[in-house]
Amino acid sequence: MNASHTPDGQMFSDPGNDAEVMAAWERFLDGGGGASDALRGLIDGSWQRCQQLNVDPEKRRAPPPVAEATLASMKLRHSELLQASAPIMACARDFLAQTGTVMALADTSSTILTMEGDNPTLGSAESIHLLPGVSWSERICGTNAIGTALAVGQPVQIHSAEHYCAGIKRWTCSATVIRHPHDGEILGVVDVSGLSETYSRQSLALVVTTASRIESRLTMLEMERRYRLLEAALPYWAGGTDGIVLFDRRGYPIKANENAQAAIAAFGADLDLAAPRRIAALALDGEGQPPPPWLRADWLVPVSSRGERLGTLLIVPLPRLGRARAGEPVRDLAGAPAVAPGLRSAEVPAGFASIVTADAGLCDALRKADQLARSRVPVLLLGETGVGKEEFAQGIHKASPFHDGPYVALNCGGLSRELLASELFGYVEGAFTGARKGGLVGKIEAADGGTLFLDEIGEMPLDLQPHLLRVLEQGEIYRLGENTPRKVNFRLIAATHRDLRQEVAAGRFRMDFYYRVAVTSIRIPSLRERRGDVRLLAAHFVELFRDRHGLGPRRLDNALLAALDAYAWPGNVRELRNVIESMVLMGEGDCLGLDALPPELAMAQGVPGPGPAQSAGAAPAVRSIATGEVELIRCAIAATRGNLTQAARELDIAKSTLYQKVKQYGLESDISRIRSG
Repeated sequence: MNASHTPDGQMFSDPGNDAEVMAAWERFLDGGGGASDALRGLIDGSWQRCQQLNVDPEKRRAPPPVAEATLASMKLRHSELLQASAPIMACARDFLAQTGTVMALADTSSTILTMEGDNPTLGSAESIHLLPGVSWSERICGTNAIGTALAVGQPVQIHSAEHYCAGIKRWTCSATVIRHPHDGEILGVVDVSGLSETYSRQSLALVVTTASRIESRLTMLEMERRYRLLEAALPYWAGGTDGIVLFDRRGYPIKANENAQAAIAAFGADLDLAAPRRIAALALDGEGQPPPPWLRADWLVPVSSRGERLGTLLIVPLPRLGRARAGEPVRDLAGAPAVAPGLRSAEVPAGFASIVTADAGLCDALRKADQLARSRVPVLLLGETGVGKEEFAQGIHKASPFHDGPYVALNCGGLSRELLASELFGYVEGAFTGARKGGLVGKIEAADGGTLFLDEIGEMPLDLQPHLLRVLEQGEIYRLGENTPRKVNFRLIAATHRDLRQEVAAGRFRMDFYYRVAVTSIRIPSLRERRGDVRLLAAHFVELFRDRHGLGPRRLDNALLAALDAYAWPGNVRELRNVIESMVLMGEGDCLGLDALPPELAMAQGVPGPGPAQSAGAAPAVRSIATGEVELIRCAIAATRGNLTQAARELDIAKSTLYQKVKQYGLESDISRIRSG
């Protein structure tokens, strides 16, 4: 019942009826009933509840407050409410001074979170334990404004004798609930209390106005958070056939793509996106809530911004021809077979479903990654560029104790020392010339509560390594230009294509830092070591890109498959993926042959230009890994007219790595010739 629809005789207390109300209370306790014209229905109903709950009417005070640590935990849980109410409560400190009243903010368990107001009254309130950390529910303290407002969900005023417990009858109080602006859920209660002589009808108007102001601030904060959530989730909306639904931090769907309804319906689910309903299990505080039977945990992707978890993406695969039939590989969220043909489902851990393989060595690495994911120790991923180190890192994050936190990635290669330092540690405003106004949150701080993935960690400058080591050892970070430490807690996953033991021996990598980041390590085999995976991946990528680009049927003929098999793939899976996408887009006809190979790959393979295709049995021109790699680099340099930054981008490797390869293979003269030509 809203205050505007409540008769004045029911809404407000009348101090003139105090003696009659006290007599009615005594008759009520004696079993004679509480019938009296002076007794409001609101009070009679509350007394009835108190009697049924066996509340002691002689109670003198509320129980003692909870421990400081428990109160701190409660405040953290209700941080949104406290953030919205902070400026209003700060004002209460001033405008309630010398009024003999105090203002309290309590949660839905009637536990006071914070109090402000008249200092002498705050002292008097201690005598009845009207304090932060104390629950004032009807079950514990009988009829009182905080507990009764929550019990009836409307503004209430309780004066003197109307309280159920004898020790509280010297007080007068007014309270109303605070509701979430989106769905009206009760978030807490605001109360104004004082000794009986401070009674005023205006106290009830004050709490109603205060609650309205807090709700307005909640609306603004909610809109700001939703804008950030939509911005953070924007990359997931580009293309694809999956059904995507974005849920806010309270478990409400706020955006869906055009495939969402069909994808959800294909799994027999009923989620009416035209009339959104809350899914409690997707709320950030919904831990322990059972999800709907149709919803799979591996369809959920946390969405974070600046280290804060904002919501959740539900990505439901849309079956192209109905549901997968028995024996067909189940597809993961990106359309990749979760289990490659010929493998038992148990061989590929669920968190790594996007990795396509039939190779025993890679499956062993996946099982090791899945096992290590459950710990909190750092993991070092070893492998050549393009083998899928980032996919491993994301899989470890999903299966780790930090899976609900953010996943933050940074490539340490190709960045100057200064830029890498600011990206890692962040900086405060004015830390250096050109520093962003308001400063910058670094990647380490953004990963707090989640996982930090540092790719190409072997490229990290030697003088930065002890600073990151200190963060790992002490769990503290200093932004550049700052003297106050910030606590951080994250799981580190690092990756490199270098042999860090050799780097340590050469003095390019600190030994203490190496042993800290390489507590455990996983070697990911290169594509040329994965017998049979080239054809498996090629078939997968053909279907993926054919579908993505809306093309007709495509397949690779045997000669082309043999050429792909014979190639060394220095860029590994990433290079194969790029080559297949190029052939699918540029090829003509349903069946692609050797003439579909990109020029640089055809050159490396010794495949002739337009004319009779090379037979499948012909020996490839590339007879070593190094030969294939040097030819690929030479082609990239030629294609970019000697622009090494662009060539590194085309090869998808760090610029520093390309410089090293140019020197290793003696390609400086090629670059000079191309630039001068």
